[in-house]
Amino acid sequence: MTIVIGFEGSANKIGIGIIRDGDVLSNPRRTYITPPGFMPSDTARHHRAVILTVLKEALEQAGLKPADIDCVAYTKGPGMGAPLVTVALVARTVAQLWGKPLLGVNHCIGHIEMGRLITKANNPTVLYVSGGNTQVIAYSERRYRIFGETIDIAVGNCLDRFARVIKISNDPSPGYNIEQMAKKGTQYVELPYTVKGMDVSFSGILSYIEEVSHKMLSSGQCAAEDLCFSLQETVFSMLVEITERAMAHCGSQEVLIVGGVGCNLRLQEMMGVMCKERGAKLFATDERFCIDNGAMIAQAGWEMFRSGQVTELEDSWITQRYRTDEVEVTWRD
Repeated sequence: MTIVIGFEGSANKIGIGIIRDGDVLSNPRRTYITPPGFMPSDTARHHRAVILTVLKEALEQAGLKPADIDCVAYTKGPGMGAPLVTVALVARTVAQLWGKPLLGVNHCIGHIEMGRLITKANNPTVLYVSGGNTQVIAYSERRYRIFGETIDIAVGNCLDRFARVIKISNDPSPGYNIEQMAKKGTQYVELPYTVKGMDVSFSGILSYIEEVSHKMLSSGQCAAEDLCFSLQETVFSMLVEITERAMAHCGSQEVLIVGGVGCNLRLQEMMGVMCKERGAKLFATDERFCIDNGAMIAQAGWEMFRSGQVTELEDSWITQRYRTDEVEVTWRD
């Protein structure tokens, strides 16, 4: 029996989760919500203010004491510098106080391993979509290989910035509010569609819709709901296209969607249509696990720890740039 506690705080969520041999014992989190976005220093201040409360909640909900924990895992990167440092400092301190080994975890691999645990997907092609990342990934020879990615901004960042343009609330999140408005959209507005081989680009779409939105809304050509609908349909179609291409290349019959944007039911629906046409299976999680959380770091840490990995204290730094394919996956065949 191995019990791992995971600390996640790479962006505006601070979460601490505890995993025991594949069982999620606790997974409390807090979200820093502020219009119109979140600055790294303010986000770090928020995390500092609540992290000990969240840690206490995680232990109490799991019914565990520090002595029961076998390993302390934390997000090494990628992410925003100041929040990452805040969480890493607490994780390092806790590991030393409790006398436990420490493990630095790649944020993306946390998403993948949590998705694999919850959905029981075997060897899926992974679409990782969030506010900071957009990647199509498949496992091969002890690495999670990146088959395609954004060449500029992430899809979640595109949606968040569009929400700011038409003044959509950040509560509970801009992406969720765009999704709800898109359900009421009836008119499709044609937008730039930019797929370059296996890669995608969202900055041009964002620039275009920023430029035309106020003109179209003020002249009554369309409603804000129509723009939300059109933006979703366009960017999600691009993601489905590159995911299908990666599946064909890998001979895969499974797709796993992870990351915060993966909660979007319209994206899941569109991906599901493609999978059905190919005779493939779609796997996705709900907001408990697709949005940043501590349990995903604990799960990746559990896999790493069981395969013999630990992070020495002098190596327990953080990095804002930490590619998925930099990590040697020692826990898979």
